[in-house]
Amino acid sequence: MKYHTLIRQALIIDGSNTPGYIADVGLREGRIETIGDLSAAQGEHEIEASGRVLAPGFIDVHTHDDTVVIRQPQMLPKLSQGVTTVIVGNCGISAAPVSLRGDPPDPMNLLGKAEAFAYPRFLDYRAAVENAQPALNVAALIGHTALRSNHMDDLHRTATATEIAAMREQLQESLEAGALGLSTGLAYASAFNADTDEVLQLSEELTAFGALYTTHLRSEFEPVLEAMDEAFLIGRHARAPVIISHLKCAGAGNWGRSPQLLASLEQAAKNHPVGCDCYPYAASSSTLDLKQVTDAFRITITWSTPHPQMGGRDLQDIAAEWGVSLMDAARRLQPAGAVYYGMDEADVQRILAHPLSMVGSDGLPEDPFPHPRLWGAFPRVLGHFSRDLGLFPLHTAVYKMTGLSAARFGLAGRGEIREGHWADLVLFDPLRVRDVADFKDPQRAAEGIEGVWVNGVLSYCDARANGQRAGRFLARSGDLRTGFVLQ
Repeated sequence: MKYHTLIRQALIIDGSNTPGYIADVGLREGRIETIGDLSAAQGEHEIEASGRVLAPGFIDVHTHDDTVVIRQPQMLPKLSQGVTTVIVGNCGISAAPVSLRGDPPDPMNLLGKAEAFAYPRFLDYRAAVENAQPALNVAALIGHTALRSNHMDDLHRTATATEIAAMREQLQESLEAGALGLSTGLAYASAFNADTDEVLQLSEELTAFGALYTTHLRSEFEPVLEAMDEAFLIGRHARAPVIISHLKCAGAGNWGRSPQLLASLEQAAKNHPVGCDCYPYAASSSTLDLKQVTDAFRITITWSTPHPQMGGRDLQDIAAEWGVSLMDAARRLQPAGAVYYGMDEADVQRILAHPLSMVGSDGLPEDPFPHPRLWGAFPRVLGHFSRDLGLFPLHTAVYKMTGLSAARFGLAGRGEIREGHWADLVLFDPLRVRDVADFKDPQRAAEGIEGVWVNGVLSYCDARANGQRAGRFLARSGDLRTGFVLQ
């Protein structure tokens, strides 16, 4: 028996949250054909993997890679971490379906300038991804703010019945074309004034498809528990699974409240499918939001349209140089992006370690000076949190990036190393793997990632992408409610 690729004597951590075992893995025609003792077999390409871990390719459940997967399909920041699938369309912002009347409103500008939004229907976006053939797989949510921008002349109010009907029609059409579900970003000014009833009505389109509801909560600050209750209400109304995006205790006054948030999540999970994702850092990054400007913690500017030279500098230093208040400096910099050092490390670790949480990077590829999570999130979990701090065993770290994520998002045939599954795989050195990107030098590839296969094609090895691009668009498959286990 001859395989296309034969990986010998790897420690297989299969994505099922169980300890690893040593075996050979044979790949053929893009899939995992055989797992076991293949000492008598041959492969066109053979890899001696003794001492290394072979895991399912990591699934980045929280990205804003919507347009970059088409414009920069090599996707090096993700591929170099071992990511083989990205979920786009988070936080209420998506590249499709979108018909702009001018510049993209904040925070849709996180996805690029107006010319990046060329997909009036979700089918157009799906076709563009397939034509670009990115180096990794792409699955997509539909953004609530994107729908609002298509049908409303003023985003600072709730939608009318006519506008909601038009949004529902576009959402239904997108779900029929393979979208995973609906995402909201209710904290942002462009959606904050949408009342709960607007979202409840939109969410009704999810029911027939068994699709997801994901949300950047209306507040991650003091009213966070009320915002979580709103999310659970919407999910129950639509009979749709709920994923809370980047769950956190934001703002110095909120530090230490993670046990309350996790208790709320656990309570909701007793009778409804819910979960969350989080990124492994105590700093967030988004557009520069005047509501978050404070002297209680450090804020670094990542980009500014009127003052691009200020990228990479702290807001406090800029304000001092200009001789103005923090708020006046922030106004002068807008539109802009920022990193907010607004979380407590103990809260981050508690949420990351919780059984209901998955890992997502929330990286912003358009930032000229990005948060290091864009390049380092997944190796940081493997190296810093699992190996160095012992927050959880390696097989649990892998599960939070693979098997759990695939089950929640209905990515059939992915997320676990099983015979017959697609060969999305990452080979790494468990002693060396670590994130290298940091807040001073954020665009650096991780160490210890030795091989990445996407649909059976080796796409990253010897610390570089080899130009192979075998990614696919992944349409929603089946009822996503089945991917959650009630607590």
